[in-house]
Amino acid sequence: MNATSPIVVTGGTGTVGHHVVERLLGVGHQVRVVSRHDRSGDTRSALEWAVADLVRDDGIERALTGADTVVHCATGYSRRADVRAARHLFSAARVAGIEHVVLISIVGVDRIPFGYYTGKVEVEHLLERSGLGYSILRSTQFHELVAGLFTRQRRLPVLLTPDIRIQPIAAAEVADELARLAAAPPAGRVPEVGGPDIIDARDLARTYAASIGARKRIWPIRLPGRAFAAFRAGNNLTPERAVGVRTFREYLTLRP
Repeated sequence: MNATSPIVVTGGTGTVGHHVVERLLGVGHQVRVVSRHDRSGDTRSALEWAVADLVRDDGIERALTGADTVVHCATGYSRRADVRAARHLFSAARVAGIEHVVLISIVGVDRIPFGYYTGKVEVEHLLERSGLGYSILRSTQFHELVAGLFTRQRRLPVLLTPDIRIQPIAAAEVADELARLAAAPPAGRVPEVGGPDIIDARDLARTYAASIGARKRIWPIRLPGRAFAAFRAGNNLTPERAVGVRTFREYLTLRP
């Protein structure tokens, strides 16, 4: 990697992406964040902003100019959007001579027949077949995602929760690994990462309710279908890769 070239981060204002940006800036890298909106008011000397729309294929090649590494954290939260964005990004990366694409994915996407997950598998395969150098990191669900599920129910008298086990991890810890991969040569598929504990979602809901001082009934939900059965079977877990350190309870204590 050319030390003077910017590292491009898509989704650099998102849950994990903004941590990746901070980590890279913190160790002296020039960083270019790709966003659909102009954020050039940020005046940090080592930070650039590039306006581009990955899904519409607008401005991507310009955003990649002069770079040789991309960390792809952007997500559209739909299968179609994710696949279209990835296809456009990887095509532009080949034209721009990008040497290394780092991709964040999800543990179990190839074992859980859930629409959003199948899109993630397709993105992984697109990258593997792209001819680009790549590193693919799969992670379990972020603490932020789990807390957000419960926060959106704050006005309800109960907390609805899927009747599954979850292994949440701090997005900041995943970002540490993504930043490390971005500064190294392409590594292909790397060992996945999971949080320190595998916890019943009902217990996570109780922990969340206690953190906000709420007395709520916890209402576990079971859904029909193969996708939920795969979650129930633990295909979203990686017990042998429980490398995260910060627990969900600690995350709730430390968050603003």
